[in-house]
Amino acid sequence: MHRTEVVVTGLGAITPLGADVASTWDALLAGESGIRGGVLRGHEDAGLPGIVAGTMATDPAGALPPVRARRLDRSQQAALVAAAEAWADAGTPEVDPDRLASAVGTGIGGVGTLLREDDVLESAGTRRVSPRTVPMLMPNAAAALISIEYGARAGAYTPVSACSSGAEAIALGARLIRAGEADVVIAGGTEAAITPITVAGFAQAQALSRHTAEPASASRPFAADRSGFVLSEGAAVVVLESAEHAGARGARVHAVLAGAGVAADAHHITAPAADGSGQISAMRKALAQAGLRPEQISHVNAHATGTPVGDVAEARAIREVFGRATVTAPKAALGHLFGAAGAIEALVAVLSVEHGVIPPTRNLATAGVGPDIDLDVVAERRDVPQEAVLTNSFGFGGQNVSLVITDTTRTTTPG
Repeated sequence: MHRTEVVVTGLGAITPLGADVASTWDALLAGESGIRGGVLRGHEDAGLPGIVAGTMATDPAGALPPVRARRLDRSQQAALVAAAEAWADAGTPEVDPDRLASAVGTGIGGVGTLLREDDVLESAGTRRVSPRTVPMLMPNAAAALISIEYGARAGAYTPVSACSSGAEAIALGARLIRAGEADVVIAGGTEAAITPITVAGFAQAQALSRHTAEPASASRPFAADRSGFVLSEGAAVVVLESAEHAGARGARVHAVLAGAGVAADAHHITAPAADGSGQISAMRKALAQAGLRPEQISHVNAHATGTPVGDVAEARAIREVFGRATVTAPKAALGHLFGAAGAIEALVAVLSVEHGVIPPTRNLATAGVGPDIDLDVVAERRDVPQEAVLTNSFGFGGQNVSLVITDTTRTTTPG
């Protein structure tokens, strides 16, 4: 049965490791960290003196005209910066507007704007609140702004599914192309939610890393002494195209988005299902859509946030599907970009396939891999051909997304 193949022709990012794709990738391969301390100065009286987080390597506002930047939330700025890089990398394709869509996920949206304008309301009254407050805080603004910027009239979609939002947006983009509703989709995720309320909420839930004395070593996915995640911010965007459309215009293809699997635990608002059923289902769906057997996956780019419970649950699910698989955990260097995490890690998976390298997982040297993690965790970069990579993104609410990225020489056969 014929199936439309979806390819990746453009990549864009702004992350704690770099202002663009190249600097992020180089820093990741070099084992650098994007985690910094002192990111919430002035909030010591609220009990947040030792917070570390992954702030963007550069201010996204600096890449935009000043007047425009002031009219956008930080999360929207980041999305536009990443989209511009991805669109340029794709060769600024000429596309029928009715065949071009945007799909940009986020976990929270413009929470920075919401908090700032609420402070204005309480301190100065209604008349001082910005008339741009609502478009700056609404979660769908990033997708809408990208739709406006590039004339995408086939739809502007906004998956809001916690940590899986960015990956779900990419899966949705592929679905739109395969359904014949679009030829090109600008897809990804964005987040800028390093604020006192979000940090305090995660801290009260005991989800944040307690290793704050040395920021660079705070994020420790799969490590024996992991204690929680590190909140980060940024955006990543990919340009997806039907292979036919990309071929007709002679586009350079980075990799193939061969399969996507989406599943729900239907279990608990924050805890993963004990039997890993939702995660296992997402991975198997992605493999089936890609027409691949588990042993054909070169490595798994794990969701692995660094929480004691979450990492072991994912490790067990991966073991169930792949056996003792080779895995990497980029959040050790990037931190957890929440709604943008799945998008940046999909981008990392594309680069892994394109360049034949598995990025290292930082912060394993001191305590080593946890005894409850029976996987081959890559601690130093491995240069070896990567024909197919599976990347996981799992979010609060039991929302699970897995994507399969393959090289451009392989023709997929749906399973």
